[in-house]
Amino acid sequence: MAGFISFIVVPLIASLVISLYQWPLYGSREFVGLENYAQILSGADPVFFTVLGNTAIFAIGYTIANLVICTAIAVWLRSLPTWAPFFQILFFVPVVTPMVANALIWRLMLQDRGLLNTFLSWFGIEGPSWLGDGAWAMTSLILMSLWQGIGYNIVILIAGLTNINPSVMEAARIDGTNAWNRFWRVTFPMLSPSLFFCSVMTVIGGFKVFAQPYVLTLGGPGNATNTLVLSLYRTGFSYDRLGLASSMAWVLFVIVMLVTALQFVGQKKWVSYDA
Repeated sequence: MAGFISFIVVPLIASLVISLYQWPLYGSREFVGLENYAQILSGADPVFFTVLGNTAIFAIGYTIANLVICTAIAVWLRSLPTWAPFFQILFFVPVVTPMVANALIWRLMLQDRGLLNTFLSWFGIEGPSWLGDGAWAMTSLILMSLWQGIGYNIVILIAGLTNINPSVMEAARIDGTNAWNRFWRVTFPMLSPSLFFCSVMTVIGGFKVFAQPYVLTLGGPGNATNTLVLSLYRTGFSYDRLGLASSMAWVLFVIVMLVTALQFVGQKKWVSYDA
C-alpha cells in the first residue's frame, strides 16, 4: 500500500495539479486553469490531432493483427503436444527481452541498406525505405511490436484453449463438423473471455506505445510515426512545458478509459461466459 501510494497515487495527483499550470522545468510557475486542455482540444496545437490519429492507427492495426496471429498460433500449438512447450518459450522470449535493445536491432535491419533490403535484393526486389517513408514507417512499427509482444497473448490464449472441455470438441467431431466450423461454433465462443482480456490489454498497450517510435524513427518522417506518448515526452522534456505535457497525459487517460468502457459494453455481443 505504501508503494502504491508513493509511486501511483501521489504522482497521479501531482500530474493533475501540474496540468493546471504553465510549469517549466526551471523558473516560476503560473496558474492557468484549464487553458492547457483548451489549447489541446481546440486545435491550437496542430500536432496533437495528428499524433492522436497516428496513435489510433497503431493501436487498431496492432491489436487486430496481434489477436489474429496469436489466435492462429495458439490453435496451431495446441495441435503439437510434443513441441508446443518449445515453441511457446520461443515466442515468449522477445517479451522478456529489453524493448530498447530489440528496437535498436530492428532499426539496423530496416535501414535502407539493412539486412531486410539486402535479403530482398537477392531476389531482384528493391526494398522500400522502411523507416524513411511515412506509410512503411508505421508498418515497421507495427511489425516490430508484433514480434516483441505476441508471446504474451499466445500464453493467455493457450491457457484458454486448455480449459476447453475435450469432450465438447469430440462431440463436435462426431457430429461431422469440419475444422472451420468447429473453430467458429465451438472454440471461438469458449475462447472469447480470453480473447476479450487480450483485446483490452493490447489496446491499452497500443495507445501507450513509446519506445518503438522513439528508437526506430524518432516520430518521423515528419510526424508520420509521432505518437501521443512520444509527443507528450517531447513537450515536457524537450520543449520545457510540463503543464501542457501533463494535460496531454490526462487526455490520453480519458481516451483509454473511454475505449476500454466501449470494449466492456461491446463484450455482451460476442463474449460468452457460459461455456
